[in-house]
Amino acid sequence: MRRTTRPTRQSTSPARQASRPAALAEIVGLVATIVLGAVAAPAMGDAIDDRRAAAEKEKKTNEQRRADAEEVLEGLEGELGAVSDRLLEIQTQLPAARLALQEAEAEFAKAKREAAIVAARLEDARDQAKDLSATIEADSDEATRMREAIGQMAREAYRGGGDVSSVSMILDADSSEDFIERADLMSQALRTRAQVLDDLQATESGNRNSAQRLEAVEARIGELKDEADAKVAESQKAKKAAEAAKAKLDALLVEQQEKQDALLAKKDEIAEKLKAIDAEAKQIEQDLAKAIEEQRKRDAAKKPDPADPPAASGTLFVNPTQTRPIHVTSEYGMRFHPVLHYWRLHAGIDLRDYCGNDVYAARSGTVLWTQYRYGYGNQVMIGHGTVGGKTLATSYNHLSQFVVRPGASVKAGQLIARAGNTGTSGACHLHFEVYMNSATVNPRPYLPL
Repeated sequence: MRRTTRPTRQSTSPARQASRPAALAEIVGLVATIVLGAVAAPAMGDAIDDRRAAAEKEKKTNEQRRADAEEVLEGLEGELGAVSDRLLEIQTQLPAARLALQEAEAEFAKAKREAAIVAARLEDARDQAKDLSATIEADSDEATRMREAIGQMAREAYRGGGDVSSVSMILDADSSEDFIERADLMSQALRTRAQVLDDLQATESGNRNSAQRLEAVEARIGELKDEADAKVAESQKAKKAAEAAKAKLDALLVEQQEKQDALLAKKDEIAEKLKAIDAEAKQIEQDLAKAIEEQRKRDAAKKPDPADPPAASGTLFVNPTQTRPIHVTSEYGMRFHPVLHYWRLHAGIDLRDYCGNDVYAARSGTVLWTQYRYGYGNQVMIGHGTVGGKTLATSYNHLSQFVVRPGASVKAGQLIARAGNTGTSGACHLHFEVYMNSATVNPRPYLPL
């Protein structure tokens, strides 16, 4: 009887075996990406934090430039003022828009990396499932062949008269040499049958183990597929967010250019309007000089009002706003427009006040006029007589409502008007000016700040 031996088996094709090193190298590379990504995560986080800090700093700078530029064009009414204000608003929005795009692109790149890693794991799990399926199929075929071999041995034994025993060997042997040969054949047959049975048992045990592994791998494939689908969806969502952020930034840049072009095209017109506004400011000074001269004659014998801040306090005025404590939103001084390249004096100080809030007389005096002034909106002018050898007056601008009339005597802290947004003004506030000898000076040193 020919001994049946277990054939040497290759569970995978040569092509698949050849692809294994490349797949392993890819998986190792992905693992390295994960590890290096974990190491680099703090550095990436630091970079994002740095960009956020830079964007916040740029935003604050642009906000200040916007405030300064608004003061350059203060009094410029109508469409030109709106175009300028929108341009400056865009400039304050650009840092945040750029940062949003950078963060969205970083999130998209991260989602793509994670999706690629999960996809590689899924592909590897599918390769394992294929290998296990091939192993199970090959082992099943081999088990069938071994069962057939066992059956063949049983049939040969049956045809030879049943099982071969030691008694029949002795009786049938013709000589001692024949006996030895028969004994050797019998021993070989028994060993072969035992080996085949052992191989069959090992093959079936291995098959059961492979089936269990295949079941676990298939379950893992299901989990990885769900995870891969989620990562793909996450990547697509991040991609859309990045595209939306880029579209927003691009739209802002396009609009910024349009507003700049519109302003530059109207530069001559703006210059003429600013001349008219400056002429209005000169007219106010002239009107004030006349009114103060008349007031000086009328109030020559008038004593200081006890409601005014004492000279020892170092200030001349009380808080003219309802906001407590007093809050400055824009200082007195020269301003530069970043597009039109105009320098212009912001002749007062802007104080935070909301529409309809009370506005108070900063010092006792006489209401010189209440009228609408080009660029200033509704304005109250109060003359305070001579203080420290200089004539003193204050104006309250962009008001929504007058509460006093010209010629009225008012005390420090008395209600004179309501805050508003008339004239050229971006929002409700109080534009407060101080005149000494009919010319504007910085109000800050004389306010309780």
